Amino acid sequence: MKISSKVECGIISLVDICIYSNNSVVTVINISARQHISAKYLEQILPQLRQADIIRSVKGAKGGYILTRPPENITLRDVINALDKSVLGEVSFDSREDSLIDDVLSECLWSRMNDYLRSFAENVTLRDIADRYDKLVSAPSEPMYYI
Repeated sequence: MKISSKVECGIISLVDICIYSNNSVVTVINISARQHISAKYLEQILPQLRQADIIRSVKGAKGGYILTRPPENITLRDVINALDKSVLGEVSFDSREDSLIDDVLSECLWSRMNDYLRSFAENVTLRDIADRYDKLVSAPSEPMYYI
């Protein structure tokens, strides 16, 4: 499975907004600095998330982005579909003369796999990802002993 950098960076930016917003806006510059993503690239991605009503932009000197709803109500499927509908879209193949094997493969394999991915993406929320990230960031590191 191939996920575009746009989808990956979109998810990363939403996790950043989720963690660092604290009921205030998060700027593109701050996301860029923390996550090492080009600000110009984020400026291409974030409007798509805004159009999908996942984030809201705030204009002005202290402007930036904020989530439109609680992170537990934003699914991975919402984000993926906002940035690249082909990832969780219908599977299609070039037709061949003997389409019976294609039909069987589609029914037994590809459709089931696609259904699983959709279901998985529907059940993972932005809150799940942000909590896991936050837990790893705040976990105390093990001391290093040198001999």
